Amino acid sequence: MKKLSAILLASTLLAACGDKAPQESAAAAPAAPVKVVVGLDDNFPPMGFRDDKNQLVGFDIDMAKEAGRRLGLEVEFKPIDWSAKEAELNGKRVDVLWNGLTITEERKKNIAFTAPYMANHQIIMVAEASPIQNKADLAGQVLGAQEGSSAVDAIKKDEPVYQSLKELKLFGDNVTALMDLSAGRLNAVVVDEVVGRYLASKRPGEYRVLVENFGTEDYGVGVRKDDTELQGKLDKTLGDMKQDGTSGRIATHWFGADIIK
Repeated sequence: MKKLSAILLASTLLAACGDKAPQESAAAAPAAPVKVVVGLDDNFPPMGFRDDKNQLVGFDIDMAKEAGRRLGLEVEFKPIDWSAKEAELNGKRVDVLWNGLTITEERKKNIAFTAPYMANHQIIMVAEASPIQNKADLAGQVLGAQEGSSAVDAIKKDEPVYQSLKELKLFGDNVTALMDLSAGRLNAVVVDEVVGRYLASKRPGEYRVLVENFGTEDYGVGVRKDDTELQGKLDKTLGDMKQDGTSGRIATHWFGADIIK
């Protein structure tokens, strides 16, 4: 009888342990993320900006929403100081940077990128009646650009032009820079082509784009270097969106043509 009781007790303990181990294992497993916080400049049309109802809209807004839907993630958009974007990302205040972010070797030192999803040029915009026709004509002129943007890097990289300027004036956003151009406080503005042409289309006859530019670059989504899983998922999703034509349809809505890389 004692022997039978001991056997039953041992069986009960083993069963209890067998039930407990998977529960502890499941509790210890990290929860899968359910939300991704997108850091953006909310005054960067047509990539991400506020409409007349103060709603965030734009090409990259639509792209991020579609990618989040496919990944089963809630997408939260968080406007940030774009000149401090890398600190915002690495400080984990946002999960990705997705707002016309140019892939550069300098930025790769601090953050990782998805594969490029769009090509872009750094164009030079002047007033329609301006005598400026090329980069050489920028000598002695006041040139504007958005602080923290790749336009600044592109201008400084062209050292002969940069050294010839009277001043490189930096702005919090491109809209303000173009307002100063219209007011005559600037002679020219260097801006992402997708942004510049969109803004120029809203004010026909006011601006002119020079034939020369400050180079071609690629846009990508910025992620933390250690967030390889999210980077891989975004790469696959963006590839799928391009392959099935979704990205092209979003681009056509905002730019009038499929300009996806």
